[in-house]
Amino acid sequence: MRTSHSSLLAVGLAVCACAVLLAPSAAPAQPIEPIRHSDTTAHPDTSRDRASARRRSGTPLSVTDAIQVALEESYSLRDVQLDVRNADARIQSAWGRLYPQLDATGNYTRNIRTANPFAGSDVTGLFAGGSATDWVAFNERARLEGNRRISFEEFQRRRRQGQREAGITPGGGGGNPFGVANQFTGALRLRQTLYNGQAIAAVQGAQTLKDLNQTALDRQKRVLVNEVRQAYHDALLARAQIDVARQGLQRAQETFREASQQVSAGTVPKSERLSAEVERANRETQLVQARSDYASALDGLKQTMGIDADAAIQLTGDLEADQRDQYAEVSVQSAVDRALRNRSDLERARLNAELQEVRKDTEQARYFPTVAAVANLSMSGRVPSDRTSVISDPTDPFEFDTRTRGVFADSYWNPSLSVGLELSWNLFDGFQRRSSIQQQEVAVQRAELQVSQLRQSVRIQVQRALRNLEAARQRIQSQSTNLETARTNYRFAQQRLGQGVSSPFRVREASRQLDQSRLNYLQAVRDYMNAKSAFETAVGQPAGVPDAASFETARLE
Repeated sequence: MRTSHSSLLAVGLAVCACAVLLAPSAAPAQPIEPIRHSDTTAHPDTSRDRASARRRSGTPLSVTDAIQVALEESYSLRDVQLDVRNADARIQSAWGRLYPQLDATGNYTRNIRTANPFAGSDVTGLFAGGSATDWVAFNERARLEGNRRISFEEFQRRRRQGQREAGITPGGGGGNPFGVANQFTGALRLRQTLYNGQAIAAVQGAQTLKDLNQTALDRQKRVLVNEVRQAYHDALLARAQIDVARQGLQRAQETFREASQQVSAGTVPKSERLSAEVERANRETQLVQARSDYASALDGLKQTMGIDADAAIQLTGDLEADQRDQYAEVSVQSAVDRALRNRSDLERARLNAELQEVRKDTEQARYFPTVAAVANLSMSGRVPSDRTSVISDPTDPFEFDTRTRGVFADSYWNPSLSVGLELSWNLFDGFQRRSSIQQQEVAVQRAELQVSQLRQSVRIQVQRALRNLEAARQRIQSQSTNLETARTNYRFAQQRLGQGVSSPFRVREASRQLDQSRLNYLQAVRDYMNAKSAFETAVGQPAGVPDAASFETARLE
């Protein structure tokens, strides 16, 4: 019974150990390698498992996808797009100086105390007679009608009595008869510029600035495409270095096992096993470093694209030097001619020279006058606080009544309308205009000098790009041959070790040479792909992902 129990326990432990070794390890949050199809189908195919697999593997991303995302999300590109929008706003602002201008103004004044405009002159006697004229007229009418005439005192007494009976306080209207407590003023002013040389030149300058910013945007797109490609290729190289490091570790482990067996058999000294163990540890360190470098390369790609650093992506491209002879027959002159026609930064330099010319014209326009048509419409109101007036009976000077008018009564408000022309002409400004024109002439010459300098720089960039492309093409051919030689050397070293005529040291040396050859080949492929992208950027290849026809050599010649 003890024997059977022990056997069952041993079998159970063996099964558990196998299950632990064969069980898939948990994937990290940012996987280094894409999950293969066989890995995702190892469990029942449920929607939850598929979603979990997608989260672990990340979003598939080709170089085409990376470029498209960067053209939408790149921070540098969005910054240049803001310059274009700002230029649109400046164009509208420049046109605004030529559009009609309509201004509205309003004013209210409360007069606490108003001075008598006739104070100190004899004209004040016209208002000092009180109701004497009314008394004379009353007595004359009484004489004609045969009635009794009355004295001036009685006349005034009877008028005050009539006012009291009507509810009017005698003497309440004293003070300055010309003073009005409330004054309102409202005005509209319409102005239309007929000629303004500076405003016209400003419109042209704003449009040129927009074109300049648009060319800067086009150039930034092309530069961004090149940057994304190079970052993507660098990430592909970092991922390939993981494979090289992993294969090197596998060979180091095999060498260590073989050395251990030979040491156990007594055919080689223990130092060979120790040396193989050190080589295996070094290979493990290289694999860890390669994985870290790949993560850093992905971070650089995300930063260039303008996406979140925590986004999980899975590169679907490979390092392949396809179409190696695509630009092999391109002459330097044909490439330079195309670059001079298509480079947006060169066009931007030309537009900058035009902009300086426009600014010079703007300064020269200060010598000419500004003419505008104007129209003014105003409404003024003088509204007293007490708008109640006394009305006397024409037939009976001792009968009174009151009348109250509204704030907007016609007698309080007075409109006015005027039209005319305005001429503004600065005849002398202390030679400021002449100095400004001289400064702009210098700016024009500097801009033209920058155009010439940039043309030479473009020529040098294209020549360098062609040389780098050809050098990268030759490196691929050389490293491809060297890689085959290294593989053959490693295979022979393994065979000789198996035959007992070689040592593990020779195998390790051949393994290191093979890994270095693979890395050199991959770097050569990466350099070729980057050199190809740099050449297309140097000649002004349109931004985005062009089709295959746009890469034909015939388009450059």
